[in-house]
Amino acid sequence: MGEALLEVRDLKTHFHTFGGVVKAVDGVSFDVRPGEVIGLVGESGGGKSVIGFSILGLIDPPGRIEAGSIVFAGEDLTRKSEDQMRAVRGGQIAMVFQDPMTSLNPVYTVGRQMDEMLRLHTDLDQKARRARCIEMLEDVGISEAASRLDAYPHQFSGGMRQRVVIAIALLAGSRLIIADEPTTALDVTVQAQILKLMRRQIVERGAAMILVTHDLAVVSEMADRVVVLYCGKVVERGLTSEIIESPAHPYTRGLLDSIPKITDRRERLSQIPGTVPDIRTLGKGCSFRDRCFRAQAICSAETPALTPVRGSLDAACHFPLEETAL
Repeated sequence: MGEALLEVRDLKTHFHTFGGVVKAVDGVSFDVRPGEVIGLVGESGGGKSVIGFSILGLIDPPGRIEAGSIVFAGEDLTRKSEDQMRAVRGGQIAMVFQDPMTSLNPVYTVGRQMDEMLRLHTDLDQKARRARCIEMLEDVGISEAASRLDAYPHQFSGGMRQRVVIAIALLAGSRLIIADEPTTALDVTVQAQILKLMRRQIVERGAAMILVTHDLAVVSEMADRVVVLYCGKVVERGLTSEIIESPAHPYTRGLLDSIPKITDRRERLSQIPGTVPDIRTLGKGCSFRDRCFRAQAICSAETPALTPVRGSLDAACHFPLEETAL
């Protein structure tokens, strides 16, 4: 195992609202190594996207990072000024958002938007920047790249727009890519192409990626390791293969069971009962207890710690699941 490129330790990002304190991220820890893809998985409201914005220093009031550290390449990003973070964003860490149409400026050509990234983060002259943009578009599978630089975002299909966004993220040699639901707005066939492209680009460039998603099927294809989040906390983490084959936390099992299977002839899809609780009023105990089929009295009285269970798996559960193949 190589040295970690990113180390997130006990990160707490809270939002102070009139209705109370929303602990969107509450004590999350994980690391990412070069060439590795880490999946952050969970339902909406679990804190996945907030972690990404915290890493980039993009948390606006009433939110703020209350505690913890985000160490990237040996430097704690939480201690950097806004001016220092501008050099990090795009140059060292880039983000791919889920909707490419809102990520790209509709009034500027693709070439101008790509050129801006290089002007901000490199010393290349105009001719070298254009050559680099053409090369990058070709790398992400866009044909006739030279002429497409002069096209506007609306002149590309959804899949092509997302390829452009990925190209921009990789353009300045970013070492870490944060992909926030990068294929949600795309149809299924295009999703597969984009995921394969992203994985190949990460491996070839020796970069690393944090894949933010609610879809464990996507994670099983893309990620080396998985961090499962629920109500702002890590409930399970470990190697993707072990989590997919035999999860230790009931919540992870519920997510896996809800994935449609071609061989399953049931008319109704499996679902996790209940809804995600209001994290402003959680109190003590396991946040998943009211939806859990294994919950007992201790689950309401004591908050389970994230502890080793078996193999690579750590789980925050008083009654973790035994090893069984799905």
